[in-house]
This record gives sequence, structure tokens and C-alpha cells, in this order.
Amino acid sequence: MCAKSVPELRGRVSDLIKAISEGMHEREEVISVSLLAALCGQNTFLYGPPGTAKSLISRRISCAFHQPAYFECLMNRFSTPEEVFGPVSIKALKEDCYTRQTASYLPKAEFAFLDEIWKSSPAILNTLLTLINERTFKNGEIIETAPLKALIAASNEIPDVNQGLEALYDRFIVRLWVPPIVQQQNFEHLLQVRPSSAVADVPQELRITSDEWAAWQSEIHSVTLSSETLTIIHLVRHKLAAQQDGGQPVYVSDRRWQRAAMLMKAAAFFNGRSSTNHSDALLLQHCLWTDEENRPDILQFVADAVQEAGLDSGLSLAEIDRKKEDLDREIHRELYYSEDFYETECVSGKDFFKFECKFNYFRLNEIASRSGGYIMIPLEKMKTRDRFYPTNISGNKIDFIQCQFDGQGNCRISCNSGEHATFTPEVLFKKGDKKSGVDERLVSALQESLSGIKGDISQMLATAKKMFSDIEASHSSIFVPVEKTNLAFSGIAVQIEQLKQSLVYCERLEKRCR
Repeated sequence: MCAKSVPELRGRVSDLIKAISEGMHEREEVISVSLLAALCGQNTFLYGPPGTAKSLISRRISCAFHQPAYFECLMNRFSTPEEVFGPVSIKALKEDCYTRQTASYLPKAEFAFLDEIWKSSPAILNTLLTLINERTFKNGEIIETAPLKALIAASNEIPDVNQGLEALYDRFIVRLWVPPIVQQQNFEHLLQVRPSSAVADVPQELRITSDEWAAWQSEIHSVTLSSETLTIIHLVRHKLAAQQDGGQPVYVSDRRWQRAAMLMKAAAFFNGRSSTNHSDALLLQHCLWTDEENRPDILQFVADAVQEAGLDSGLSLAEIDRKKEDLDREIHRELYYSEDFYETECVSGKDFFKFECKFNYFRLNEIASRSGGYIMIPLEKMKTRDRFYPTNISGNKIDFIQCQFDGQGNCRISCNSGEHATFTPEVLFKKGDKKSGVDERLVSALQESLSGIKGDISQMLATAKKMFSDIEASHSSIFVPVEKTNLAFSGIAVQIEQLKQSLVYCERLEKRCR
């Protein structure tokens, strides 16, 4: 697709969606995603109660194409293969050949709608599986190529797990919930106007030809999945895996992931982009749920993943945070006191407080003469509330004096004579005070490391801001409502704020290194 045709194609598809959505209140997203599925050859399942315009949506989708071979059938338990695949040819039977007249039936349709699909017989569903999967139909001894581009099915129920329909259900990559009208204004408008026509007024220049559709199928494959999209996919897979440990597991086949990726690529292509982004990944909300119970969880999983993914700037914020925290610890360890530093004396490899004891009993005792009037209190006892005996300066225990710290840094000293005193060690340097005489080469090395981390964060922030400046245009999608694409904006805004906070943190560390 040439550069000139990019905005033209986006505008054309946008106008096409508006044309086929005319008068269809609160169905715009369902119609746009159903059309997207048809544009890339994927099948769609419309799930909702009766009377919510599911068949009307399918007929409107067919109006987007130029003279399509369209087939529609309301299924029930009495439906026969003849109603879907065509009647048996009487002329062929006379020639001992069992074939069907498939003209105007599903095997010859380009687009088809099967209403209440799960109510049909096993014979129809089994044949349908082959036709959808391989795009072929075995007509007697002949294998016919089916021109089916996309099939839309509808039902007000999900196939039961015990019916053996998992394989067929898995072929419907897009699954859309079609509820009744909610907004009062739209409901009142519905009551006032005549019923919507099944035939949409679509200008001929907007309608898609078979040649265009075929050409687009190969061009869609040239679109790449962005790193952000892959991150979102992995986040969703992890959430699904975690759910298996505590709730009802949701199985997503490899085929479904591959077809979902094609849907996201198609969304990017028709939005005029060469790679996918967050808004395209939001389409996973319509691809992964299996029933009404797990649908809300899947929608939330995808929304959370889109918000968490942020932007891929080529650098790991988690790795930078780890380096920043390691450097923070090293700065505090090398340049600052990690705890209060006291005036002590070292005796036999241990630190002691030296306290001048003025007890009369002590001064009269001969041990005082050998201590110079001082007792030694072990520093290690400061963090306990144990009672202990001090020593003299020679390390001999003084057993008629007991000491005990109170947990607040004060030491109560008691003598057998009844005398007592309180000793409060002198703090030379408080916890957090900067050390003096630190090697300048060490300071320089720490500043250099910090400068590198700050540079990486600044680079990430500049990239994120640049990407965010044009994000509204790049992330808008004709297939995703604005309120959903805002999820991507909020997630990236959080990432930018985190980068700003990290930068401020680094600036504070810089000041502590000076």
C-alpha cells in the first residue's frame, strides 16, 4: 500500500463503518469489529439475547462489499443439510452420482450468516467445520473450493462443553457481546423511528471489491507486531496462566492466538500503520473469552495489560531501578554513617564506653586504684536490655556493679552499696551524617555511575515524551472506541511520571555525593 493510499484507505473504511452503522444505536463497536474480521477473513460469533439486531448486523456487513454472494439461514434442530449446503441433484442421482446443487447456498457464498448456529444438527455442524477450516466442500466425489471470505454466526447461548463443539467454536476468532440498548435517549429514538433497513445505503465507491479484498490479505501480513503489543500478549498469557491456579481456566489455542494476531495486524493496516500498537491489542478483548462467566475477567485482563505495558524505549526501567537502588545503598554505606557513631575505646578487639565511676564504695575498693576510677561498658550491650557486669580497664569483671541499658541509649549503673548513676554515651556522629576524609576517587566513581543512570533515565523520558506527544493520532483507531484507547494513554502517562520521579531521585542522590 503506497503512502498516498494510507489516509485514503483509513478514511474509506471509516466512512464505510459510518454508512453501515446508520441508525444502529450502540452497535458501532460491534459493527466495526465485525467488519474488520470480514476484511481479514476471520469468522465472527455474535452472542446476545433475542431481538438485539444480530441478523441485521450481518446483513449490514455484507453491504460493505460489491455484489457479494451472500447466504443466510436460521438454524434449528430440524434443519437439514439441504437447507444449508443445497439440495441433492436429481439429475446426478439418475447417473448414480450423489452431488448437491450448491449454487445460492453456503458452499458458494462469499459471506454467510447462520443464526442460532448451535441448534443445528451434528451432520450440519461437522460439515461446517471442514468448510470453515479448509475453505473446501466435499460434493460427492468432487472437492469444491469454497469462496467463503467470512462467516458470521449468532446465538443467545454458548455451546455446552459436552456437545463436542469446541473445535467449531474455536474457529470463531471474534466473539462479540450484543446487549439490548442501554442509554435512554437511544432507546426512545428506537421507539420513535421506523425499523432499520437490512440494506444499508453504501455509496458504490466505498464498497469493497473481491480483487481489493484479495490484495489486502497479503498486505496485512506485512504489518509487524510491535514490542509493546508482544508485551501485552505475554502479560495476558501470564494472567490466564495464573487464573488456572485459582479459578476456571480459559484455554486459548495457538491457532486462536495466531488468528488474533492477524486481527490486530489488520487493524493496524486499515488504520494506516505498519506496526501494531496498544489500541490494536485492545481487540484481544473480543478474541479470548469463552463464556459469559469469564468474559468480564478477560476484558479486565486485557485492559490491565494495556495499561501496564507502557512504552518500549529500548531500556529496562526495572534494571535501571535496580542499579539506582544499589548505588543508593553504596553511597550511604561509603559516604554516610549508617548508625550513630560513639566515642569508645578498643580493648582486646572490642569497643567499650569508658565511664568515670564516682561511687564511694568503688573508690574505696582496691580495684578502683587499678582502674583509675573508670569502669568499661561493652558497646555491644547497648542494643540489649540485659543486666551485665562492667570491667576495669584491664578487662577484669567488676562483680559488685551492675549495668543495664534502657533501650533509649541510657545505661543505669547500680552498686551493691545502693549507689547508682546514669550514663549516656556521647554521640560523635549521628546516623546520616556525612563522613569526613572520604577518598575523592571513590566519590568521583560514585558520581560517574550516578551520571550514567541519570542519562539512561533522561533518554527514556525523552523517548516517552516524544512518543506521547503524537500518541493521540497514532493510537486512535476506527475499530476501538475512544474511551478504550484512553487506557493506553493512562498507562503511558503513569510510566512517564515514574521516570520523572526516578530522575528527581537521582538528583537527590547527586546532592548527597557532593
